[in-house]
Amino acid sequence: MTGSRDRRAAGACAALVLFTVLAGDFWRNTISWYGFAAVTAALFVWTLVLLVRSRPRVRFWKLPVPLIGFLLLATLSLAWSRYPGVTAAGVGIQWATTVGALFLALALTWREFVLALDRALRAVLGLSLLFELVVSVFVRRPVLPFFTDYGDAKIPDAYYWSRDLLFEGGRIQGVVGNANLLGMIALLAIIVFGVQLASVERARRRDWIWPAVAVAVLVLTRSSTVLVAGVATVVVLLLALLARRLAPRGRVVLLAVVAAAAVGAGAVLVTAAPAILALLGKSPDLTGRVDIWRAVTDLAVQRPLLGWGWSSYWAPWVEPFSGLAVRNGVEYLQAHNAYLDVWFQLGVFGAALFIGLVLSTVARAWWAAIDRPQRVPGEPLPYSAFDLLPLLVMTALVAQSFAESRMLVEGGWVLLVTMAVATKLGTARSESVSSAARPYSPALVD
Repeated sequence: MTGSRDRRAAGACAALVLFTVLAGDFWRNTISWYGFAAVTAALFVWTLVLLVRSRPRVRFWKLPVPLIGFLLLATLSLAWSRYPGVTAAGVGIQWATTVGALFLALALTWREFVLALDRALRAVLGLSLLFELVVSVFVRRPVLPFFTDYGDAKIPDAYYWSRDLLFEGGRIQGVVGNANLLGMIALLAIIVFGVQLASVERARRRDWIWPAVAVAVLVLTRSSTVLVAGVATVVVLLLALLARRLAPRGRVVLLAVVAAAAVGAGAVLVTAAPAILALLGKSPDLTGRVDIWRAVTDLAVQRPLLGWGWSSYWAPWVEPFSGLAVRNGVEYLQAHNAYLDVWFQLGVFGAALFIGLVLSTVARAWWAAIDRPQRVPGEPLPYSAFDLLPLLVMTALVAQSFAESRMLVEGGWVLLVTMAVATKLGTARSESVSSAARPYSPALVD
């Protein structure tokens, strides 16, 4: 794709893909699951066509090995799955989502991807605030998703699309219908907007509007999970900036100190867990997560090597998912821990591949963030804020993955695969982004 029309089509498709994987519940709650299926099918065909037309010069075996291994193992799990129909659907969805991520990583330049992600995040945040405002001003009561009918049964709070809490100070759920998910989107937006602001010498006043919106949404969601992810992201950012100033030997010492500090922090977290949870407003069982982890672990040890078969989201109509994670009348469809979820579904081998994919991506993102870019050997370029983006996004995703399984599905999986492929191929670099481009402007791709 070389023409301007093709580039615009790719950018529009990318923004729509990212919006859909980040805010899938927007479609599901407005036009039903059938409508959502139609939208995603159309997007899959569109991305596949654009990916083929882009003729990426990348062989399959050049992609990250853990990614290839994970997808192949998930597909092979059809042979031993206890629920083959669910596994077939889950594998199909996983491959389709991966195609979307490959389109983002291979058919777009890095600056086109950043701009598409910027647009998608702004759309989710803007629509979420507008939606909550309409609910609080005009509807003035909690709102259920369209196309739902719970009859006369008592409806759990978690089932509401919006609980009309905007003027009460949160926790707002936005168009995604989940405060934790919306908070994570706001954190990603702060990362993307912040990187763009840091890339210009002098920001205009209007350039601060969307970062302010993202911070406001983050505050209104009041998500403890995202708060922890945000703190981790800030710490990693400071470490990366420090590492940029150090010589190679100093970087090794820094990593050793960080590793030791991480072990110490882990020990403190274990011993002081009740006090920390109380400070965050969480119950000692982490809002029911401990019971879910225990139940999933009991199943995982029954089939430890290859697991029960891939499913992606859990299917509550089949065993062993039925009634596996129920709290306050709500049946949850994930283990609330990505690594435990993979062990449960694909066993030790699947967990090893997934952890390898995450760690290798983080490692490449780290070195890309702290190594000075070069056009040719011996001619270093100035450091760029854009080189920090993969590292900061991965930090947020990894921090979230210990309390949520979102990195295995939809937006989490797309961002993970995109970062994994882009860092492996070396395309996620500042050379792909004009240092003179202003944030939130088509100048990023012109």
